Amino acid sequence: MAIERQDLFDKCKSFTRARELMHVGLYPYFRTIESAQDPVVYINGKPMIMVGSNNYLGLTNHPKVKEAAIEAVRKYGSGCAGSRFLNGTLDIHVELEEKLARFMRKEAALVFSTGFQVNLGVISALSGKNDIVVIDKMDHASIIDGCRLSYSEVCKFRHNDMADLERVLNRNRGKAALVVVDGVFSMEGDIAKLPDILSLAHKHGARLMVDDAHGIGVLGKTGRGTAEHFGLEQDVDLIMGTYSKSLASIGGFIAGPSDVIHYIKHFARSLIFSASPPPASVAAVSAALDIIENEPERLERLRANTVKMISGFKAMGFEIGPTETPIVPVMVGESETAFKAAMMLQQEGVFANVAVSPAVPEGKALLRTSYMATHTDEHLDAVLQAFDKVGKALGLI
Repeated sequence: MAIERQDLFDKCKSFTRARELMHVGLYPYFRTIESAQDPVVYINGKPMIMVGSNNYLGLTNHPKVKEAAIEAVRKYGSGCAGSRFLNGTLDIHVELEEKLARFMRKEAALVFSTGFQVNLGVISALSGKNDIVVIDKMDHASIIDGCRLSYSEVCKFRHNDMADLERVLNRNRGKAALVVVDGVFSMEGDIAKLPDILSLAHKHGARLMVDDAHGIGVLGKTGRGTAEHFGLEQDVDLIMGTYSKSLASIGGFIAGPSDVIHYIKHFARSLIFSASPPPASVAAVSAALDIIENEPERLERLRANTVKMISGFKAMGFEIGPTETPIVPVMVGESETAFKAAMMLQQEGVFANVAVSPAVPEGKALLRTSYMATHTDEHLDAVLQAFDKVGKALGLI
């Protein structure tokens, strides 16, 4: 009897959804930008107000950040040609780790080439097959993938639901546990209930790791993130951060106790088997940290812009959820409506992101908007006007 041969690529041929959206002009992904990530960007030569960037403090095009990167290339070249573990550790990597540890008020820090790799490496290094990792259902994909690599039992609790978190911890009493949560949730913009999470973790003997990719440079009196926001910097075990948001580059880090960081350094596969962060990236982050500490007015401006946009969307009647951060989601509902809204906004000169399933639950598509310290009132007023026009046209308000 002949066996029917299966072709691995069949799934690729049958995936038609993206091309269908392209054909009708509703495809909102991979839009090509021809300029820096400023409040105004250019697409096909047309200026558009950018409300889809994570450049919260507006530092990616800051002269001091760019000059630091240029000087690093002049001294060290364009790359390290190897992993941190072998030949890829430069003096500026070590200096940045010391600087990040001081900034995060932790004993030590370790830098990785991407934020995604931090979560892959840290979770899989610390958790094994006899342990459990407890995560919020809305945690970032990199946390989920880190759990998969760890071979641990993975237990999810309902989003920001403390009763459900306690249920999960009670059910796994006695096991070595790592609780991992986003500090600021990247799609919804709401903040983890960190004091309650920490209290439950301590009660059950679990360790707590906070992915603060969207909190650093945004929350806290001095921009040190969610732990500072709640006054818990000394209590959270591990804080993860990325450079691709407020720190104006690409890469990531983990900060925590020196013995834990030392262990991760020797067991995180995504660190050991990946090329080292390039000199330009490292130097850019160092310069960005200096600016955050020396220009507190940027944080103040970001917070003012956040208040303005949250108030503006609510006044128009949009549903934006419980956000308290520069991430302001505009709830749309159906994916098709979200695609239409994004393209209509583009026609109005506004660049906003679309989030559909699986990034958000099915039927809860949204337009993810995010704001910078460098947006002016004129920019923000124009964005609100565009949303008002598109929202009314689509029956969203």
